[in-house]
Amino acid sequence: MKKQNKKIVFIVLFSLFGLLALQISVSRIIGSTQNFTLFDFFAPTTGLFLNSFPGLVSILLVKLFDLIFIKKAIDLVSILRLLPLPLAAFYFGSKSKSKSLIAILCMILFISHPIGRQAWIYSLYWLIPLIASFFPKRLFLKALGSTFTAHAVGSTVFLYTIGLTPQVWLGLISVTFVERFSFAVGIYASYFILNFCLNFIVNLLKIQNINFLIKKEYLPSKKFILKYS
Repeated sequence: MKKQNKKIVFIVLFSLFGLLALQISVSRIIGSTQNFTLFDFFAPTTGLFLNSFPGLVSILLVKLFDLIFIKKAIDLVSILRLLPLPLAAFYFGSKSKSKSLIAILCMILFISHPIGRQAWIYSLYWLIPLIASFFPKRLFLKALGSTFTAHAVGSTVFLYTIGLTPQVWLGLISVTFVERFSFAVGIYASYFILNFCLNFIVNLLKIQNINFLIKKEYLPSKKFILKYS
C-alpha cells in the first residue's frame, strides 16, 4: 500500500473516532451555548502525524460532517466556527515560523473592532504562538501555541459575530489562562500517548505500514523530558 493510501486510511479511522469524540462534552464555552468536547483535546495532534495541511483537511472534514449530518446547522457563524481546530492542527504540524501569522492577524482584527479595542490586553495572549514558533522541537510549547492559535481564531470569530462587552472580555483573562493551559496539557499528553501506542503496535505486531506516522524523536527516553517538554 502506498504511503498516500495509508494516510487516507488513517484519516478515515481518525474521522470515525473524531465523530464519536465530538459527542462527548467536556466543559461549556463561556458566553456560548456550545461545549468543548473530547475532540478538542486530541484533534490538533493530527497536524504532526499527517503534516500540517493534511491534518487541517482531516479535522475540517470531521467538523463539516458533524455540522451537516449531526447538528444540521448550516449558517455563516457555524461555518466560521469550523476554523479554530483545523488551524490549530496546521500550527501543531508546521515547522515554519510563519504559522504564527494566524494569531497575529487575529490580534489585528480583534483590536480593530470597537469592542476589542477596549479590551486589547486580552489579545496579548496571541503572542504565545509567535514565541512558541521559535522553539519547534519543544512539544509542550508547540501544543501551547496550537491551542492559543485556536483560541485566537475562535475569539475573533466570537467577537465579530456575538460581541460581548469589553468588561466580559477583560474578565475572561484569568479564565483563559487556566482553560488554555489545560488544553495544552491535553494536546501534549494526547500526542505523546498516541505516538507511543503506535510505536508499541508497530513493534509488537510488526506492522510496518503505519511506521511513517511515528515520530521517533518524540518517543520516551532518558533525555526526552528535558529535551522536548
